[in-house]
This record gives sequence, C-alpha cells and structure tokens, in this order.
Amino acid sequence: MLKGIAASSGVTIAPAYKYETPEITIVKKEGVPEEEIAKFDAAVVTSKKDIEIIKEKAAGRLSDEELAIFDAHLMVVEDPAMAEEVKNMITNEKVNAEYALDCVAGNYIAIFESLDDEYMKARAADIRDVTTRIKFHLLGIKPADLSLIDSECIIVAHDLTPSDTAQLDKKFVKGFATEIGGRTSHSAIMARSLEIPAIVGVKGIMETVKAGDVLALDALKGDVVINPDEAAIAKYKAKEQKYNDEVVALKAYRDKETISVDGHKITLAANIGTPDDVEGALANGAEAVGLYRTEFLYMNSQALPTEEEQFVAYKKVLEAMKGRPVVVRTLDIGGDKKLPYLPIDPEMNPFLGYRAIRLCLDRKEIFRTQLRALLRASVYGELCIMFPMIATLDEFNAAKAMVEEEKSKLIEEGVAVSDHIEVGLMIEIPAAAVLADQFAKVADFFSIGTNDLIQYSMAADRMSEKVAYLYQPFNPSLLRLIKMTIDGAHKEGKWVGMCGEMAGEPDAISVLMGLGLDEFSMSATSILRARKIANSLSHAEMKELAAKAVACSTSSEVLDLIHSTVK
Repeated sequence: MLKGIAASSGVTIAPAYKYETPEITIVKKEGVPEEEIAKFDAAVVTSKKDIEIIKEKAAGRLSDEELAIFDAHLMVVEDPAMAEEVKNMITNEKVNAEYALDCVAGNYIAIFESLDDEYMKARAADIRDVTTRIKFHLLGIKPADLSLIDSECIIVAHDLTPSDTAQLDKKFVKGFATEIGGRTSHSAIMARSLEIPAIVGVKGIMETVKAGDVLALDALKGDVVINPDEAAIAKYKAKEQKYNDEVVALKAYRDKETISVDGHKITLAANIGTPDDVEGALANGAEAVGLYRTEFLYMNSQALPTEEEQFVAYKKVLEAMKGRPVVVRTLDIGGDKKLPYLPIDPEMNPFLGYRAIRLCLDRKEIFRTQLRALLRASVYGELCIMFPMIATLDEFNAAKAMVEEEKSKLIEEGVAVSDHIEVGLMIEIPAAAVLADQFAKVADFFSIGTNDLIQYSMAADRMSEKVAYLYQPFNPSLLRLIKMTIDGAHKEGKWVGMCGEMAGEPDAISVLMGLGLDEFSMSATSILRARKIANSLSHAEMKELAAKAVACSTSSEVLDLIHSTVK
C-alpha cells in the first residue's frame, strides 16, 4: 500500500495506465535571433490552437468554472510581457528560443511557488503547463493523447496538468494517482468536478507500479493498494458502492437550511479566488461567500489592476450571489507573496513582515483604489469588507477610517454606495484574538483564519515539514483562542465566521458549533457533507462537548472526545 493526499473523493478498482510524459532536455545553443523569434511565435500560435481545441472538447464535461482555467491558459500563452522577455533574451544573448523560454518561465514559476497560500502556489502549474506545451512544439515532441484511452484504467503519473485532466473520459478513466500535487491544484479541482477519484503526492508510485497492475484507489483515505487479493477487492467494491450511495444522498442537502436538530442555525459559506468560482459555490449550496481572495486580481495581472478592473470583478461576484453575503478580503500581498511589478525589499522573516494590511496602510494609493472599487460595487449585493493581518486596534481604526473617507468622496462625486456595508477583520494573529472583546466594539464581524492563527500560536512555519506536527487545529490552546474570539464578538452582538481549513474539517464542525461559531467558510465541495453533519447534531450537546474540549490538555484528547461523543 502507498499513501498520498486524497484530492478528489471516491473509491475505485481498475488496471494501471502509466502515463509518462516525454522528458525535455533544454540545451543552451547559439541562435540567429530572427529565426528563433519566428520559431517561438509559431510555437505560441500552435499552442494557442491546442488549448482552444482542448477547451472545446471539454465543454460538455466541465462546468464554466473549470473551463475558465483554459481562459487563464490562453492569457498565459498570449501574455505580451512574457513573450517580450523571451524575445529580448533571444535578441540580447543570441540564444535558442527553448532556452530563453525555459529561463523566463522558470522565473515566473519560482515566484508563484514561493507563495505561502497553497491556492496561489498551485497557479505555478498553469504556467508550467502552458510553457511546457510551447517547448514541446519548439522541440518537435508529441506527448501521448489521454483522450484516446478506450478501456477502464487508473492513470498513474508523475503529475497531471489541467490540459491532461480535461481530456479524461470518466467512462474509461476511473481515477488517477500522481507523485506530486496538492488538493488546490487545478488538476485536483477538475477531478472533483468530473467526479473522478484522485490521490496526489504518492511518493514512489511511478517506480513501484507497473502497467497493468490492478490498483484499488481509496481516495477517501489516500490509499493506493497494488494488486489487492480477492478479499480486499470485495472490501473496496463494497466501500465504493457505499460512497456512491452517500454522494447521491448528499445532493438532497443542496437547498436545505443548515440547522441543528434542536433548531440552531449556522451559515455554510464558500471560499473563492475568482468570480468564476461562484458558480461552483452555488451548485454546492453555499449560503454566502465567506472569503473572496482578491489577490488573484493582482497575481493574474502584469500591473496593478485599475479601479475599473477591480470594480467589474467585485460587481460580478456580488450580482451572482443574489443578495447573499460576500466577505471580500482586501489585498493580502507582500512579504512572502511577491508581485513582479511591485518591488518589496527582501525580509529575514516575511511571514511576520511587511504584508497585507501593513503594506496597504503604507502604500495608501493601492489600498484606496481597491476600497473605491469595492464601495462602488457595494450597491450590487451584500458586501462585507475584511482586513487581513490586523494586530492592533490602531491598524483596524486606520483602515476603517480610509473606508469612510473614500465613501464620502464617492458620495460627493455622485456615485451610489450601499448603506449596509459591514467592515470586519480576520483574526489570525493571537494578539487580536486576545483583544477580541475590544475589537468587537468597533468591528462589525470577525473571520478566524486558522491556518495563520495556528502557525503564529505554535511559532511553527506551516510550510516546514520538520515542524508539521505542530500544525494542530484541535490543540486546546487554539480552541481557547477561538472561544475568546467568539465570546468577545457575541458580547457586543457581532457575528464570527471561520475561513481557514479547519472550518471544513468534518471532525471540527461539532466543537466549533458548540463554541458558537456563526459562519463556516470552506471549499465549495466540502459544503454538502458539512451540512449533513451539522444537521445531525444537537447544539445543546455540542456546547457541552466544547466546554470539555477547551478543558483538555492535548489535541489527541480533544479528538478522542469528539469521536466518542459524535457518532
């Protein structure tokens, strides 16, 4: 048995199909600039046609949300800034096109892969996918065509690109397992949309599995079983049937309220990164958007996005949500999240440095542009503005004052602005959690960002494998910070959400409900299961559970308590 990360849920059994992409060797050669540029331009044109064909073929199988991935790929292949860098290198250094592209693309990929946010880190895969395609054409290499698979199989690969995944026919491809990747990669997102079981990060699978080996793929636990015996096959077939029955049953929860057996209501919301993500959120029964990461507007641009560009994006999300609340996180960039067009001095510890609200309060012109766009869009829906990385009341009051200043300016200009905009903050720094009762006097709401709150509380970089054991969402110290935050807000009649990974964790729903959390925001595909769990719980009993949990000493004690209480 090999272990990996369950990226798209399901259980399946089928023979292995080993997908080995051609190895690319890039060698620096001297080239005639005019010829190399012409060769590069031709490869770009051919690659663009490839992407358009893949998108067209996938149109019947993927939602608009997933198809938008290929719009992003077309933007990469047509990116004038990248093309100009490649051509300048060809001209100035008189090198071959594939070498120049490899160098330029490598720089872009390194920027995205250095980011802390897993969702944004995965965007490096898009650039790699597109530029690898261009390199194939430059070198005259033709990779295998996965759309030609015509018998049942489980694909085993080092990695699958979004282009690869879009070609999969679920009638034949029963699942896939890759050596690298994460839950937030585009291929994982598309696998979930196609409802193909997928496990990523399975180290050594290409070396261990032979073509034709029978595989049992348990993408609920992240297990890959090679050549299981008859008893194991029977076990996994039964598990597959049970899972498929549950998926059908979960669809019944899409339009239901999220309410406990004793009548306590909570809100289940979706985390989104782009306006195109709203469709998936609504399809999965989201009652709100609990986190809209606006940094994608900046990451996918060659310059700071204009007020108008931002306004169009925010308006699209608010209109699509049809009056449901939309919590928009203001720009969370800087420090570890770098933009090529926004130079920031390197820091010894970027996680604790010049980023998010700290950058925005310093670079006020950037912040004011975003606030104006948000305020203009506010009339199209139920807008909540949220500031990230707030540590002190002074920071929050300064940011909130800028909202009021820009609102007054717009009204003076005759621009309509909503009277019902809530302004709140992310609780991701322990200092803010401890002072929640004071923040609640001036803020309209809180949203707990557990990913950072855990790493700051434990003084443990969550990207470091050596201290990964300290990423403990169920540690009683964290539960006490959450309780302090919720109690402080409720004392002032304010609501509290959570937009970190913990909000969608099935084991956490019970204790968070007991602590009084009002809104749970998670990936769209987690919502229906979370609703089923929440609707089966007694709020009164969960309050008792939470009281016991915060009195525990260790994470394992808390988890044992949850498992013995919630059946």
